[in-house]
Amino acid sequence: MTVRSILNTKGHQIMSVEPDAKLAAAVKLLGEKKIGAVLVMNQSRLEGILSERDIVRVLGERGASVLEEPVSQVMTRKVVTCKETDTVAELMEMMTSGKFRHLPVLDNGKVVGLISIGDIVKRRVQEYENEQEALRDYIKTA
Repeated sequence: MTVRSILNTKGHQIMSVEPDAKLAAAVKLLGEKKIGAVLVMNQSRLEGILSERDIVRVLGERGASVLEEPVSQVMTRKVVTCKETDTVAELMEMMTSGKFRHLPVLDNGKVVGLISIGDIVKRRVQEYENEQEALRDYIKTA
């Protein structure tokens, strides 16, 4: 199973904010869309990623006044990305070793999607359910 197969199921929708957007606006977007991370993009160029963890960390360090600062002051700048041809096993390894839950998907340097750990779990569960059904059908016909 590849990243492309997950994106084909979930879609290629990307939630993003500009680097100069206020952190409060990004928090509002995360809450409204019920997502855990947003890409920080200038035009179509990926500049960073902002996750719930980034927000909690900076709120703990600097307090609520940080909500008025630009996202660029809080985001993770060194973004680990993946390709559509990467496998789910490779993604799980990247996420586990890097201790993050979201990976932007790039195709020739262009952002084409965002994969979360939740997307991977849903796809794996679906895979196991399909296998179980196939086994049940096989047993019935045997």
